[in-house]
Amino acid sequence: MFSPTIDAAAQEELRQLAADKGLKMVAIGVFTSDNPEEWEQLFSFAKAMDMEYVTCEPPLELWDKIEALAEEYQMPVAVHNHPQPSTYWNPDNLLKAIDGRSKLLGSCADVGHWNRQGLDHMECLRKLDGRLVSFHFKDIIAKPEDGSEQHDCIWGEGILDVPAMLSILREQKFQGYLAIEYEYNWDNSVPDIKQCLENLKEQ
Repeated sequence: MFSPTIDAAAQEELRQLAADKGLKMVAIGVFTSDNPEEWEQLFSFAKAMDMEYVTCEPPLELWDKIEALAEEYQMPVAVHNHPQPSTYWNPDNLLKAIDGRSKLLGSCADVGHWNRQGLDHMECLRKLDGRLVSFHFKDIIAKPEDGSEQHDCIWGEGILDVPAMLSILREQKFQGYLAIEYEYNWDNSVPDIKQCLENLKEQ
């Protein structure tokens, strides 16, 4: 299993496999643990694999430790906003936790989760100006009348207004990653994902 616990030989094998395929491992996550030693292991692993950031949901009581590790390894920390009861479902909670702390600490923004939680995802993006590290980027359908899930859809075909979100990112001079998180049509998702990219290029 790909995790910070794999040994040095497996790490080297994975680095070589990625290089042979012309791929780069950018990040790992979403990681969480109450054990400070496991956080040390995470940052050491991410650095060894030449990653650019870690995606996680830190316990509030470990922020001093995680901030110190981020500075030691010069590794950005992207905090994901899973839905309630996750601590960070609302960006206000994250901003309070990292207020006055290193600029290496920020958000892995899932705009779909915000909208499903009744938050204004555009306002959430504006609040996090300067603290956006990465995205689980998506578009979602309108809330069905039968109460079923607001599932992912092709970018630009849902309710999240992809052009407006990209406009906010341009204004903020965002330089991070938009990770494609497409959790719908599992058996044949690649054509949908390709269309997401085509629609993105048009914007």
